Amino acid sequence: MKAVYKNELSTYFTTLTGYVFCAFLLLFAGIYTTAQCLKSHSTQFEFVLGYMSFIFFIIVPVLTMRVLAEERRQKTDQLLYSLPISTTDVVLGKYFALLTVFAIPVAVIGIYPLILRLYGAINLMGCYLALLAFFFLGAAFLAIGMFVSSITESQALAAGLCFVILLINYFLTSITSYISSKAVVSFVGILACAVILTLILYLMTKNFYVSAGLLIVMASVIFITFINNRNSYTGLLPKTLNKLALFDRFYNYMYGSFNLSGIVFFISVSAVFVFLSIQSMEKRRWS
Repeated sequence: MKAVYKNELSTYFTTLTGYVFCAFLLLFAGIYTTAQCLKSHSTQFEFVLGYMSFIFFIIVPVLTMRVLAEERRQKTDQLLYSLPISTTDVVLGKYFALLTVFAIPVAVIGIYPLILRLYGAINLMGCYLALLAFFFLGAAFLAIGMFVSSITESQALAAGLCFVILLINYFLTSITSYISSKAVVSFVGILACAVILTLILYLMTKNFYVSAGLLIVMASVIFITFINNRNSYTGLLPKTLNKLALFDRFYNYMYGSFNLSGIVFFISVSAVFVFLSIQSMEKRRWS
């Protein structure tokens, strides 16, 4: 894993990719810090990070689109499979390299509250908790982007799909406000989610019987629980979708509300999509 990590990290900084990424993130951090804290005379640096959250729409697709898609397009992934390292080591090495590139500008941004404190009262605890949440939010999005990159050979397609996923997540709370809270709507929606999950499993494993069996089990459980306790499905779909809104969980930290469950959720999302990336690479290895 260390060899893959070092090679991937050197790739970012022997080309302009890593430098442009860091400069771009720090540019917007400087602009919003000037506008929010200096010109507006505000001590709430946390809002700078909240305003900057839109930047993930740009930096995540651009940074992750080539991480695995390019390997597949150039067939260099076959070389990786021939090395005496596991697929897990390959994916983790690449992911930790992404995290390092992202962590560098975030660490520099961490100096800003200390500078601002020289000119006014700054809640350092709130600032650094928000910065920590910002980093883990980015880590979750990078994991999602890496998974998208693992399922296609086209960098443009990987970037486009990643952008769409982030955009949907950004507006997820607004979208759910238009979803009816009726039990039957939640039943149909959750059943549709089960079908989508099964389809993803089939695309990753190409095992029809396992995928079909899982779908039958999930559909049976959903149907039985709906028949036995219909009221439990009232408003279930909107509530479930709201819990998946990563941006909204991050915004809680803007207002000084530290909730450990938010950090745990970001880490869990990262772990799930890194695992899915590993499985996607494993499928290609044995196909």
